[in-house]
Amino acid sequence: MNRIFLRPISAFCALALPVAMFAEEPVDLLAIHKIKAEALENSKVMDHMFYLTDVNGHRLTNSPGYKKAGEWVVKQLQEYGLTNVRLEKWGPFGKGWNYTHFSAHMIEPAYAPIIGFPQAWTPGTNGPVTADVELVWIRTEADIDKYKGKLKGKIVLDSLPREVTQSTAPLATRYTDAELQSTAQAAEPGQRFGGGGRAGGAADGPVSSIMAPPSANQFGGGGGPGGFNADPAARAAAERARALRTKVSKFFVEEGVVALVNPGYRGDGGTVFSSSGGSRDQKDIPPTTVAIAVESYNRMVRLLEKKIPVKMELDVKAEFIDGDESFNVVGEIPGTSKKDELVMVGGHLDSWHGGTGATDNAAGCSVAIEAVRILMAQGLKPKRTVRIALWGGEEEGLLGSRAYVKEHFGDRETMKLTAEHAKVAGYFNLDNGTGKIRGIYEQGNDMVRPIFDAWLKPFADMGASTITARNTGGTDHQSFDAVGLPGFQFIQEPMEYGTRTHHSNMDTYDHISKADLMQASAIMAAFVYNTAQRDEMLPRKPLPKPQPPRGEGRRGAGATPTSSN
Repeated sequence: MNRIFLRPISAFCALALPVAMFAEEPVDLLAIHKIKAEALENSKVMDHMFYLTDVNGHRLTNSPGYKKAGEWVVKQLQEYGLTNVRLEKWGPFGKGWNYTHFSAHMIEPAYAPIIGFPQAWTPGTNGPVTADVELVWIRTEADIDKYKGKLKGKIVLDSLPREVTQSTAPLATRYTDAELQSTAQAAEPGQRFGGGGRAGGAADGPVSSIMAPPSANQFGGGGGPGGFNADPAARAAAERARALRTKVSKFFVEEGVVALVNPGYRGDGGTVFSSSGGSRDQKDIPPTTVAIAVESYNRMVRLLEKKIPVKMELDVKAEFIDGDESFNVVGEIPGTSKKDELVMVGGHLDSWHGGTGATDNAAGCSVAIEAVRILMAQGLKPKRTVRIALWGGEEEGLLGSRAYVKEHFGDRETMKLTAEHAKVAGYFNLDNGTGKIRGIYEQGNDMVRPIFDAWLKPFADMGASTITARNTGGTDHQSFDAVGLPGFQFIQEPMEYGTRTHHSNMDTYDHISKADLMQASAIMAAFVYNTAQRDEMLPRKPLPKPQPPRGEGRRGAGATPTSSN
């Protein structure tokens, strides 16, 4: 009887063995041990953070801070031993912009200092100005006539006040096991984002509020994440709102308004969320435009509604910077036996200007720099060439990464591909704040699941184990995905990203978690190294269809924007 059953069992085992061997993704655990040790015991990630934020300041694309940061990254990568390190130009972008002074005070009926900052691509005040404050709420084109001849020399409050409610929830949150399990589950048909992430989680608030322009509460929403909405009626409404904002802006200039003041598009407690108020091509330049703390804004509104006059003193020094080209920062660790093939890692170097761009996205850049430093410091010799790329113009619509992908790999509008396209093994991106990595988005590529599952197992004790088939949007991996290349973004803890730091004046070094960035650096380095060492490149999805241009790339600058982080 034993012989009867042993023979089929033996045959089954003989068949199963090669299947198991084929399915099991090999992982070099000695290399992973070295990566972990370097990341946790000799970390330089906060040194990178310090120079990118405290030393360089904000990094609005083509500002002096951006250029200074790019030059520092080049020097640092060269010191770490990378080759072909360079500033790789792309364009067009439009004029740069910078500000070097901001002060705002309420003078009457009682003195009060005001927290805030100017909106990008709007002019300065040409010295301190003191002026009466006026409420101007224009909701339709017909409302413009009510204010003609009445606003010369005035500082205008041009947005509705926002109610401030007492918060009963923590500002910083980490994912629960239940939230990660929900994220790992397949999305409903048509659902784009993973549950609980920056683009769709409760911790961040609605995407429409994150991406909406400062006056969206006055004129209508921004049409979903980044301005596009699948509903044609909503898109048409957004276009009408933009057209009205342009007309109102011209009216304010013609009337001789001194400055426009708004409460940002969300935030309280001294946190101001805002970005751009003008155009990089300097068409239809608005008056000086500033975003201030909602508490100060609401106070002035209440006073004016009670017919009590209000005066403000405002001083903004701002400049437009000539030049239409920008740059990405690129460097390489040369490969060995497969050196003509490529693994890429990166994040966006540019930021908004209210803070110093710490969580958005010096954190991702610091981790990417640290990942390549770790590989060099441990003497790991990748088979494939590893290329780091830190992108410009992400905040204006993924401009730097799209230009790079078009130049090197393929045109998403025509799907005409270059010879280099076939040589890209994968791209890994980090751009969701300071939170540690909890897993990775497959970006709809189910074929990578068993591979990523094996790669995450050595990091399960560090909290990273979730894999979701869902897509996530809003950052530079999309530029690769758009031409059929394996591009991935990691799942990160929310922390304060949506509640305090994303595009705000609180996006500073002090809101960075050192331990989380150390963990992220180890995982990033491991994924890059594993990709470089595989016998085969990462599997790819079928090539997408050509994507006609839809006017993206001018968020906050007078045209329909794209989603960006």
